[in-house]
Amino acid sequence: MTSLIPFIKPVMPFMAVLLRLLSVRLLVVSALISLIIACSPSSEPVSDLALNDSAEINDAEPSEAIVVYSSRNEHLIQPVFALFTEQTGIEVKYTTDKAGVLIERIKAEGKNTPADVLITVDAGTLGYAAQQGIFQTLDSAIVAERVPAYLRDDSDYWTGLSLRARTIVYSTERVKPEQLSSYQNLGADQWQGRVCLRTSKKVYNQSLVAMLIAEQGETKAESIVSSWVANLAIPPTSNDTKVMDAILVGQCDVGIINTYYFGRLQTKIADLPLALFWPNQTAEADSGVHVNVAGVGILKHSKNAAQAKRLVEWLVSDSAQALFAGVNKEYPINDSVEVNPQVASWGHFKQNPLPLSQAYVLQPAAVKLMDRAGYK
Repeated sequence: MTSLIPFIKPVMPFMAVLLRLLSVRLLVVSALISLIIACSPSSEPVSDLALNDSAEINDAEPSEAIVVYSSRNEHLIQPVFALFTEQTGIEVKYTTDKAGVLIERIKAEGKNTPADVLITVDAGTLGYAAQQGIFQTLDSAIVAERVPAYLRDDSDYWTGLSLRARTIVYSTERVKPEQLSSYQNLGADQWQGRVCLRTSKKVYNQSLVAMLIAEQGETKAESIVSSWVANLAIPPTSNDTKVMDAILVGQCDVGIINTYYFGRLQTKIADLPLALFWPNQTAEADSGVHVNVAGVGILKHSKNAAQAKRLVEWLVSDSAQALFAGVNKEYPINDSVEVNPQVASWGHFKQNPLPLSQAYVLQPAAVKLMDRAGYK
């Protein structure tokens, strides 16, 4: 061992330097590993405090986006969904198309559908969608509390979200309101050659006649529709706006339209020489203006049903109702919500309280009835 000392002594300073370098490198590596771990995404859930410190989400936690298929036009739903996202932090993705196209798409997609919710218009269309087996029950105490029973499905597959009345419109230059009284009265002799109607092929008129059947019975309803046809001034038009256009140019004096079409035209034309009349305002229990809805159902194969239900319940809240109805000049589904000022200016009316679920049930009979009556 002593014989090795002369050889070890010269290299000892070099070994000391090498050890110091290795020590420094180990410290650097350790620091880098700590930094990488600190910057890596945590597998632990984010605390409620961290969520509440983010952008305004109220008491909601961000969740998977809700996917909506809607036959309601984009400009009518986009601001509503934007408000929902602002208040809850939950994104809404949507696709718009005609109701029939969307229903068939949902059926074709089956369990693989990306959609959670269908929004569409007309109780008959909602009833048809339910009959196709694409909805699950809503099972919501909030919806049951806020939406009158006759404005939602009696099997709980859909609920109305906004209300429109299908009522009489007339020329203020050639008709006095006291000359009007009921839907039936448009078949009276005084209106011969003075009535305009939209085509019977539109679901709005099919639902109107379906509800006439529910209220009056099929024989009386057919007599009413036949009398309308006998009083037509021109062949049925393709839409409600054209009914009003025909009245404006003097082709006819009265017609039947959805109220929001009147609101749109009233916004465009100052001093519009047309007015709405609320028919069937008698004391009978089943009388009143025919109403219809835009409505919503949760899809049976929704992958995000809990959040979809949350959206539906939010849509019947006061803030959502005011916006959802107001953007299309409709009525909120709940009487406690303030009505758009322009819509309110048209006055109050008694609604027909017949359950809108009957619209789909009786639509096939309504279509046949209109065909027999010569209503094209």
